[in-house]
Amino acid sequence: MGTFKIEGGHKLKGSIQPQGAKNEALQILCAVLLTPELNTINNIPDIVDVNKLIGLLKKLGVKVEKIGKGSYTFQADDVNLEYLESDQFKIDGRGLRGSIMIVGPLLARFGKGYIPKPGGDKIGRRRLDTHFEGLIKLGAKFGYSKEEQFYGVEAEKLKGTYMLLEEASVTGTANILMAAVLAEGQTTIYNAACEPYLQQLCKMLNRMGAKISGIGSNMLVIDGVENLGGTEHTMLPDMIEIGSWIGLAAMTKSELTITNVSWSDLGVIPNVFRKLGITVEKQGDNIHIPAHTDGYEIQSFIDGSILTISDAPWPGFTPDLLSIILVVATQARGSVLIHQKMFESRLFFVDKLIDMGAKIILCDPHRATVIGHDFKSTLKATTMTSPDIRAGVSLLIAALSAKGTSTIQNIEQIDRGYENIDERLRAIGAHIERI
Repeated sequence: MGTFKIEGGHKLKGSIQPQGAKNEALQILCAVLLTPELNTINNIPDIVDVNKLIGLLKKLGVKVEKIGKGSYTFQADDVNLEYLESDQFKIDGRGLRGSIMIVGPLLARFGKGYIPKPGGDKIGRRRLDTHFEGLIKLGAKFGYSKEEQFYGVEAEKLKGTYMLLEEASVTGTANILMAAVLAEGQTTIYNAACEPYLQQLCKMLNRMGAKISGIGSNMLVIDGVENLGGTEHTMLPDMIEIGSWIGLAAMTKSELTITNVSWSDLGVIPNVFRKLGITVEKQGDNIHIPAHTDGYEIQSFIDGSILTISDAPWPGFTPDLLSIILVVATQARGSVLIHQKMFESRLFFVDKLIDMGAKIILCDPHRATVIGHDFKSTLKATTMTSPDIRAGVSLLIAALSAKGTSTIQNIEQIDRGYENIDERLRAIGAHIERI
């Protein structure tokens, strides 16, 4: 198990460029299974979860070639369907949450798709019902082995239909969408997720020959086609990384520039940080965070009541950044209520922040009230363990602002979502060492 040793209390300075978007990459890489033709994908982040998926595609028989930093070609012209029923696949598929999205493309192109119950973050229940209910509506027969926790769908030919999703699941929408593009007739997906990464998937599929309309809305209309061709695609920058660096700059009172952020795809993220009193300046396609030498003050609602920040499906605030918001609030002037609606275990990491001296009241598994220190009392160094990707980075930001030397264990969780994070932080002045 790896460990970060962090000497906190140092100001950072310089610029940092966000990696390619992890959550987009997991969708886009699964889409290469829809065609036997060559696809070129750029700006792929070099992180554990994405590399696991690339490894899974290789074992499925996809020809993968690295052509440059973050750039690969993929060709699925000789897919090994026998691997799907092997014991090794049952092991490999469990190690990655995003592996669920191979099911839709495999079902659409080959008539069958299987997956073991996927793993990933321990942040609470993440149901797969939306995925499979949508595929069943397209005509698939569903099977589940309770003993092996192994799912399967099969169909001779998928047929387009109208469906109203029970939840605006991003991965569920992506899976159903990738199946529908090769279905017979027209499919309408209402209450579809509409975040930028899903828009990117739609645009890529249309370049491959799909017929998808309603991109960016919560109603997608897909006219099925016989087959798809190859294309070239470039990932957006990772909005969760961008938010993480905004929080890092504020907590360490550092002046940082985050480059090439694709402002038009950030939605409400900059404004939510501004509600915490953080200055977020637009400079072309960059974000500039000046040094907050006098701290930052949380806004109240118009009627004077305590600010509440909660997550919601896009274009609401992404749940992946609530952990960052919570940490940043520990040094603000004022108080804020953090309401994590989607996952019931995601706030449990706050006990580690309380150990560091943060004033946090965990109201229940979904809500925490943070009373900021206004930098009058710094967080104190400690030893902690990263429970998941986003909590891990939040603890890392806390450690970089704390007085003394902290250690964070189980950093493999952080490596799942952040590319060479220690090297990139050292480049802007962080005192961080990988042990």
